[in-house]
Amino acid sequence: MEHAAHHAVSGGPLAIFVLLNFVPAALLCAYVHAVIRTRRTSQWSNWRLASFTSGIVLVIVAMSPPVSGWAHGDLRGHMVQHLMLGMFAPLALVLGAPGTLLLRNVSLATARRIVAILGTRPVRVVIHPFTAAMLNIGVMYVLYLTPLYSYSLNNAFLHLFIHVHFLMAGYLFVWSIAGPDPAPHRPGMITRLIVLFLGTAAHSILGKVMFGYEYPSGTGADISEIQSAAKWMYYGGDLAELLLIIAFFATWFQRSRNPLTVH
Repeated sequence: MEHAAHHAVSGGPLAIFVLLNFVPAALLCAYVHAVIRTRRTSQWSNWRLASFTSGIVLVIVAMSPPVSGWAHGDLRGHMVQHLMLGMFAPLALVLGAPGTLLLRNVSLATARRIVAILGTRPVRVVIHPFTAAMLNIGVMYVLYLTPLYSYSLNNAFLHLFIHVHFLMAGYLFVWSIAGPDPAPHRPGMITRLIVLFLGTAAHSILGKVMFGYEYPSGTGADISEIQSAAKWMYYGGDLAELLLIIAFFATWFQRSRNPLTVH
């Protein structure tokens, strides 16, 4: 497993390194620049700046050579990387409210166009919590309970796609549930809570299935490695989902007190 995975990555396209290291750094620079501009005329929370920065750092660390090397040679390392990219980093990024910051730094006409796009029917379907949960947790079932994960170890482009998907689907899920940024036609609190609890249950069940039935298969990993990785998914997912629940109620409470402002 280790040799094949290392070969796939070392021979993979430079795009993997560029997209998952330089792009996050560039996004952080853009975010900080927008914060500086915003603070000339209004407030912007240091907490949100720290949250977004933490999310970017998590992405960069997850794709750093030590973590990447561990992830490609050990299923436990992959699961830690998955938790960082797909759960903890998205939560930190979303709580940084980058959408609100963007709207404050573009013209009024551009801001209205962005909000209008978010309100179109196709986009509303994609950003609905149920859709986001399927794209996030549902795809995990496909990845780990089919030969897809094993195949990705020897396909650099699929490997890249999976990492990008982890991050984007995780971001979409957190945003649809507890994001402080504008989301036109976002379902109410009860619907989002139902999706959150169903998603939490589905993630826990997947961890148990992987532990009990030794998934993913075809990787060459021994039983102890697979079961240890499943434990990482189960307990690490529980922690991330607990933080998401806290963020949901905190965001809801803040909006109930001041629905028009994100500090």
